[in-house]
Amino acid sequence: MSLTSKAKFQVMKDLGAPALMALGQAGKKRKPAKTPPEYFGPPLKSAARLKEIMTRHYLLARYAKGARPVAWVTSGAPVELLRVFGFYTVYPENHGALCGASRMGPALCQAAEEHGYHQDLCSYARIDLGHHFTQKTPAGKLPRPDLMFASNNICQTVMYWYKCLAHYWNVPLILFDAPYNFRDITQLDIDYMVAQLHEMIPALERISGRKFSHDRFAEVLALAKDTSLLWGQALATMKNRPAPMTIFDAFIHLAPVVSLRGLKVAHGYYQLLLAELQERVARGVGAVVPEKKRLMWDNIAIWYKVREYAELFASHGMNFVAATYTNAWAETIHHLDDNQPFESMARAYGLVILNNNLNHRLGLMEQMIREYQVDGLVIHSARSCKPYSLGQYDMKRLLMDRLGVPSVVIEADITDSRAYSEEQAKVRLEAFFEALEDDRAA
Repeated sequence: MSLTSKAKFQVMKDLGAPALMALGQAGKKRKPAKTPPEYFGPPLKSAARLKEIMTRHYLLARYAKGARPVAWVTSGAPVELLRVFGFYTVYPENHGALCGASRMGPALCQAAEEHGYHQDLCSYARIDLGHHFTQKTPAGKLPRPDLMFASNNICQTVMYWYKCLAHYWNVPLILFDAPYNFRDITQLDIDYMVAQLHEMIPALERISGRKFSHDRFAEVLALAKDTSLLWGQALATMKNRPAPMTIFDAFIHLAPVVSLRGLKVAHGYYQLLLAELQERVARGVGAVVPEKKRLMWDNIAIWYKVREYAELFASHGMNFVAATYTNAWAETIHHLDDNQPFESMARAYGLVILNNNLNHRLGLMEQMIREYQVDGLVIHSARSCKPYSLGQYDMKRLLMDRLGVPSVVIEADITDSRAYSEEQAKVRLEAFFEALEDDRAA
């Protein structure tokens, strides 16, 4: 770390970033605001703060190299440990979603394919590799990492993806290996994961130049837990009729709990969001007007179709009130305990939805359908995310048999629109809408 880089980063943090963002806001005020379609309720005011936080995060990332140790992190990795050492964290999956929403996915994926990476590989990975080869990004610039930090509790692809990047950047890779839960998590599994966490500490001390602090670790764990609990409470407000936001909103408002978990800025943001949602519930303000049907989404968002799908379903009076994806950052966080930091972290990260058997996922979906009073299910069979898409047709059948919930499978990709058939999706969705209409008539 250099004094010049640290000084530059601090100046940008205290003065440069606020000034640049103020200029951007002034420019936006000169443009007339778009009127949302009549079937949407008023937009969330918190969205402005969210954009400010994430813009600042990516802006400061450009100045982090040399001022702070930089880690590129998978969404399922125990980032709380990195916070103790002051790492500036970048999430390639979050960046991949941003590229997908910006419609840059196909071009970046193709750049990776031209270097020998197959089109069937996860498009988050291809985008990340394509960014490495082209340096193109809607975020301006990403900092060169000092560390690649991954966990295979979400999939095995991340291990090979991060191994490639570690090779290209010539930086160390730390992998948190979480045994798959074929039935229930065992004490042997927990002990194995705890040993790994302890073994990471000397490497993180060496890379960061900082010593491990138990007190700081306890603070970070408590803050991360409270942040995720606030996120869970925000999602729970959608149990109300009408729901105060949609899952398409939640896909966007998820960013801080993924990328900034363990930092005060994320905690403060979800306090703000939750207060606004609770106020909307008290006033009976719905995100979709009128809310005729309540839906659940399974799998990651189709990032390049979020706006179109939000409008399509809302135009039919349908609101997505639950999703297995957004719930993932709230489901296991209650396990975190600063009195047993390593053991509780192993349990929280070892029990995430994609590291659990399909019976667990089926039970979770049944519970959510009941609690959120879901009328229909939309299943995204994602070409990129095979672990998440495994068994979906069986779950579709079982949920229909057990709960009588109509469902539809949309075959697509999270960021690569080349894998999406507009005509096929249209035909399937029209049949789904008819099924829900017939259900209402009955």
